[in-house]
Amino acid sequence: LQQVRRIAEDTMKNIHPIYNIKALMIKRELAKDPQLKNENWERFLPKFATKNVSKRKQPKIKREKKPYTPFPPAQPESKLDKQLASGEYFLSKEQKRMRQKKELDARHEEAEKKRQERRSQAFVPPEEDDEKTQNSGQKRKNDDVDIEELKQKVKKGLKKSKK
Repeated sequence: LQQVRRIAEDTMKNIHPIYNIKALMIKRELAKDPQLKNENWERFLPKFATKNVSKRKQPKIKREKKPYTPFPPAQPESKLDKQLASGEYFLSKEQKRMRQKKELDARHEEAEKKRQERRSQAFVPPEEDDEKTQNSGQKRKNDDVDIEELKQKVKKGLKKSKK
């Protein structure tokens, strides 16, 4: 009765009953053998390592569900509805053609302006700073001093190499 209770408790702990049943069968066989009757049976019983079952991998980015709305979205306006709203439906074919031509001309003019701006940017000279021109003159003066120092260093180096 105690063994049955232990099997039931292990089952509730998520241990399969076949493990306990197998151990009971081995114990029964060992009890029949007179030599092993009084020894410790631990070495004969199977040892099952517990496995850490990994949980389901959660997605990195969780998408929030949109709230449920029982009503479907409103239908988009048809082409005819848009024409009626703008008054274009009532225009004659000639008037429609003229309106489209005006819109197209306006787009062409805008694109031409952008193109001209891009082309003219290549011909604009870059701005020069007055400071840069002054600094370049100062560098030349400093270079003269550096040249003299270099001459002296070279002379010292030649003297050392002769020794």
